[in-house]
This record gives sequence, C-alpha cells and structure tokens, in this order.
Amino acid sequence: MRTGGKIVAALLAGVALGAPALATTLQEAFIQTYNSSPALNAARAQLRATDEGVPIAKAESRLQASSTLGLSQNTNGIARLNNGGRTLTAQLNLSYPLFQGGRVKNAINAAESRVAGGRADLRTTEGNIFTQVVAAYMDVIRDASIVDLNKKNVDVLNTNLKASRDRFQVGDLTRTDVAQSEARLSLARSQLVTAQGNLTGSRENFRRVIGIWPETLAPPPALPPLPATPDQAVETALSNSPAIQAAGAITQAAGFDVRAARAQRLPTLAAVGGTNYNNYLGTINQVSGGFGGDNSQGSNSAGIALTVPLYQGGLVGARVRQAQAVQNQAAEQGIDVERQVIANTRAAFASYRAAAEAITANQQAVSANELALEGVRAENRVGTRTVLEVLNAEQELLNAQVDLVSAQHDQYVAGFALLNAMGEAEARDLGLDGGSLYDPTANYNHVRRWIGDWSDQPQYTPRGTRTSGPTPEAPDVAPYDPDKTVTPRSQ
Repeated sequence: MRTGGKIVAALLAGVALGAPALATTLQEAFIQTYNSSPALNAARAQLRATDEGVPIAKAESRLQASSTLGLSQNTNGIARLNNGGRTLTAQLNLSYPLFQGGRVKNAINAAESRVAGGRADLRTTEGNIFTQVVAAYMDVIRDASIVDLNKKNVDVLNTNLKASRDRFQVGDLTRTDVAQSEARLSLARSQLVTAQGNLTGSRENFRRVIGIWPETLAPPPALPPLPATPDQAVETALSNSPAIQAAGAITQAAGFDVRAARAQRLPTLAAVGGTNYNNYLGTINQVSGGFGGDNSQGSNSAGIALTVPLYQGGLVGARVRQAQAVQNQAAEQGIDVERQVIANTRAAFASYRAAAEAITANQQAVSANELALEGVRAENRVGTRTVLEVLNAEQELLNAQVDLVSAQHDQYVAGFALLNAMGEAEARDLGLDGGSLYDPTANYNHVRRWIGDWSDQPQYTPRGTRTSGPTPEAPDVAPYDPDKTVTPRSQ
C-alpha cells in the first residue's frame, strides 16, 4: 500500500507551524526544482530521445523509396565532347518488406521496453532530486540554527567575561579566571565563524539544487507515517521501486535484442518495383552509330525479391553472442539494483530510527545540561564552583543543543530518503500545485506514428535557471561584529 499520497496533507500542514508569511516552504522548493532543475529537464530530454527508438525500429517495416538522376556525356576524346552522345537517366526504386524473420518486430518490442525503462529512470531521477532538495533545505535550517546557538553562546560568554573582569577588579577572581573566560570567548567566536561558513556553503548548495537563494525558510512539515519495520519498508520498495522496474525493462529489451539478432539468419522477402527513363537529348545517332531511333526510352518493373543468407562470415553468430552477453549483463545488473534498493531502504530506515532515538537522548541531555548550568552558576556565585566549571557547563549545553538540531535534521532527511527508497518521493506523491505535471507519455504518443523524414522538433530553449550573479546578502550570516562585544585582553 502506498503511503506517499499522505505527503499532500503533511505538506499543507506546514502552514500551521508558525512560519513567517513570506518564508519559502518545502513545497515551494519542490515546485521550483520540478520546473527549473537542469538535471531533471535533461532526464526528460533523455527520455524523449529514447522515445525515438520506437519509430526508428518501425521504419524498417515501411515502404522504402529512392530515386537516381544522372547526366552523362560520351566522348571520342577529351577534346571532342561535342561528338559524343549525351544521356539523361532517371530511376525510381521501391521496396516493401514482406518478411524479415521477426527482426523488425523484436526491434520494436525492444525499443518499447527501453521506453518503459526510461520512464522508470525518470521517476528515479525525480525521487533522487527531491531527496537532494530535502537535504539542502534541512541543511540550511540546521546550519542557521547552529549559527544562532553559537551567536547566543558568544553573547553569554561576553557577559561572563564582563562579570569576570568586574569580579577581578574587586579581588573576587584571579587573573587565571579572567584568562579562561577570554580563551573560551575566543573559541566561541571561532566556532561561530565556522558555523557561518557552513551555513554559507549550505545556502550555496541550496541554490545549486533548487535554483534560488534561500532567504527565510519555513519549518518543514511532518513526514507521513513510515513503515514500522525494515521488512515492511523493503516489501514496499521491491514492489514499487522505479530502479527495479527500470532494470527489469532493460533486461526484457535485451531479450528482444537477442531474438532480433537471430532473425538475421533467416531469409527476407520484399516486394520490389521501379521505373527507368533514359533520354539521349537528341544524340541517339551518335550513341547508336548512325542507325537512329527514339531519343527517349522508359521501362517499368515489379516483382518479389527473396534474399537467402547462406554464409555471412560469422557476423550473425557474433552478433547473437554479443546480444546474449548484454542480456546476461542486464540480468546481473538487475540483481545488483535490487540489492542496492534493499540496502538503501534498510540503511535509511536504520538512520531514521537512530536519529529518532538520538533526538530523545539529546532532548534529555539539553534539559539536564540546562539544569546543571543553572546549578553550577548558583554554586559559583557562592564560591563552591570555579569559573572554568561554569564555562564547561555552558559548552556542554551548547554541544547538546547542536547535537539535538543535527539529530532533528538527520531524522527528517533519513525519513524522506526512506520514502525515496520505497519509490514514494516522486512528483505524483508530493501533491505539487505549481502547474500540470510533466507527462512522459505525451512525446511518445506524438512521435510513435510519425512517418515523415522531415518532421523535426522545434528549436529547444533550456528551462533550467542559472545561478550566476552576485550572492544576495544574508543578515543572519554576516560576520560577527567585534565592536559589539568586549575584546578579550589580559588584566
């Protein structure tokens, strides 16, 4: 049973999370990516190229027509062109295949199987790209939260340093205590700069994947219900994974290729016909040696041509063996793809569960560290705890808060990766409302019956958005202003 359809309600539930009115939502990021991703548009173009394999295969079963037009000048010597006869010739040749040993039928079936595999590959690409969107989206939220936590930590340590200096002035603390506060503030500033760099990198990756610069991101909506056990997840993946379906289609196409190669050993039968026209352009006397005659002659012909291959130098046998080897390769790759899907599904399930347990543990750690910090500060005020112990308690709280943010990020990304592994993270599962979805069958239905040699596609204009140009300013990642803090110095 598909659970991905429940994502629609989950995405809409993001409105109730208290996000700013102008914030970019995860659904908007999906829509932006779906409409402007160059990787996704390239995959669609690749599928359109695969669609053309069907009319290419069908062309071998249709009437073939060719014509030849020639003009020749017979000479009695290079310097006496005017004494030779001239001949204008025109030929029209027609051939219609009646029997080709099943070669064309199997080629068409192989092409149609590859189209089915191409559609499954497009689904795989969609799911993988949307998983990248979720990861990029959550990376920005995580790193922005870590920057905020580090800013608050710098502010707290700055306040601590001021208090330490004041207490040092009245003789309540030693120079060592002040130096420890200064060192910890410098370390916090370094951590803040590192966090700001990580956030900038995440924002650049967001722009690469989604095509726009992230300003303010709304909290992500809740994920839909996920399987309770890894076995349930694997069962869904095996029945629904587009990667497995694509591998099966390619294996089937390879089987048709083997049959098409074997058909080259069989006779072929074709109906043939044509017409010939010769015009001597008034020079029939020179051509016939002076006996005269009609200057124009024509003839028509029609019949059946049977071609029986007797020996082709081992070519057909080599092609059959080659096609069989490709078929073996496709079969083995299908098993490998199945292994990958199972491994990815179980790994995503394990990561999701581990992150969920880590969230619980880190929430407890944050609560405990908050309580411990409050106690250490109180004990420091009465002289039973040192400044270093207060600094360590503050650092432990910061570490627990960062770990909690990271675990929340990891759980959401792993949950969506699990949906993707099960084949439930495609556009049809996400309820995108940014316009009609791309129909992979539209181009196929349009070209599969084309018979004209002059039917080109219109000039293509890339739909992928470019990300060149200056980077927008992001106030929350601006370099930390040292003028707003006390510069550490020894007393």
